[in-house]
Amino acid sequence: MATFAFQVSEWKRPILRSYFPERLFQFVPPSVSDRDFEHVWTPRILATKACEFLVWGDAPDRLINVAKAHDIPLWFVEDGFIRSTRPSASRTAPFSLALDRRAPYFDCRQASDLELILKTYDFDGDASLMARAKAGIQFLLDRGISKYNDGSRRSAEQVYGTKTRKRVLVVGQVEDDASIRYGCLARLNNNDLVRVAAREQPDAQILYKPHPDVLSRVRPAQSDPAEVAHLCQIVTEKLPLAEALRTVDHVYTITSLAGFEALLRGIKVTTLGCPFYSGWGLTDDRQPNARRRRALSVEALFAGAYLIYPRYSDPETGKQTSFETTVAAIMAELAEGEMASSGPEWRPWGPYGVLGWRHLLTAVIAPVIRRVGNDRDVEDFRADPIRFFRSLSDRRLRMVGRLLYPLG
Repeated sequence: MATFAFQVSEWKRPILRSYFPERLFQFVPPSVSDRDFEHVWTPRILATKACEFLVWGDAPDRLINVAKAHDIPLWFVEDGFIRSTRPSASRTAPFSLALDRRAPYFDCRQASDLELILKTYDFDGDASLMARAKAGIQFLLDRGISKYNDGSRRSAEQVYGTKTRKRVLVVGQVEDDASIRYGCLARLNNNDLVRVAAREQPDAQILYKPHPDVLSRVRPAQSDPAEVAHLCQIVTEKLPLAEALRTVDHVYTITSLAGFEALLRGIKVTTLGCPFYSGWGLTDDRQPNARRRRALSVEALFAGAYLIYPRYSDPETGKQTSFETTVAAIMAELAEGEMASSGPEWRPWGPYGVLGWRHLLTAVIAPVIRRVGNDRDVEDFRADPIRFFRSLSDRRLRMVGRLLYPLG
C-alpha cells in the first residue's frame, strides 16, 4: 500500500521512514498548490489501487474531502509528549510520535484516538499499567525530564528571585500554532492569558514565560509582551520547564503541554482552551468539553497519553522502544550535552580542511545565519556546521553547504 504523506518538510522524511519502515511513502510537496493538487496529485492518488494518507499536523479541507469521497484512510502524525533534548524547530529527530486515525490530539472539535483511550480504557483493571504510570511519573519528576529538555542549569530562584508570595506561571505558546487554532474555540493570545491571570490573582507574583521558539525568533509573535509588562514579570532567560515549574503554585495556559506537566507536580492548572488533559476532573476548565465526563486520576491520564498512545523509537536506529528506554536515552544525551555544545572537535584534517581551516568559517557565517534565520539556527550551526546545512529543506542552501563543507 502506498502512503501519500502531506505537510512533511524534507528533514522529517527520513524520520517517518525510520518510524514506519513498512510504509511505502510518496511525499507530496508541502507547498503544493490547489491547482497541482487537483490536476496532478489527485489523479495520481486515484490511480493507485491501494493507498492511505498521512498528514503531519492538521489536514486541509481538500485532503479531507478526497479521503472521504474515495474512502481513503487518513492518519494524523505529531510529535509525542516526550520528544527530544531540543525543541522541534531545531530539526532534531523525535524520540516519540503520536499516530492518530481520527484527529490530531490537539483538535478539541472532535474525538481523537487519545480521547477515546482516556474515555474507555479500563485503567483500574490494568494494575501493571498503573504501576508503570506511577513509576514513570516519579521517574520524570526525579530527573526533571520534559517534552523538550535543555541542558541549562539555572535555578528558579536565579531567574524569578526569592519567593515571597504565591507564584503564578503563565505559559506562553506560539499563537498561530494549530494547538491553539484547533484547541481553543475563543480567539485568545498570550497577552489575554496574562490579563486573566493578573485579574484573578491580584496578590500573586505573575510570571509570564513566552514560548522558547518565539524568544529565539524561530516562530513569530502575534502579541507584544511589552503590552502586559506592567502586570507580570516577563521571563526571557532559558529555564528548563521542570525547573520553571518547581516553585510555582498555579499555572495558567491556553492548551500547552506544560499544563499537564504541572498536574504531574501537583500544581493547580487553569486552561482557557481545551487541551487533551482538560475535562477529566483535574483542571480548572474555562472551555468545557461535553464529550469528556469521566473523572480520571493523574496516573490514568499519564498512562493513556504517555504509555498507550504514542510510539517510541530510537532516532538513530529506528528501532521501536519504550517510554522507559526513551527517558534513559534522553538522560544519556543530556549527560553528553556539555561536550556536544562546544562544537565539533578540531582536527588537522578531515571535513574541516587541511589543518582545520574551515573552523574559521564559523565567525563569518554565523552572523549571516542569524540575519536570515534565528538564534537557534546559529546554535545548531555552531554545534555541527555540516549537519546543519545537510538538514536544511532548501536545496540551494544545501548546495551552499556542500561548497563550504564538501566532506563529512
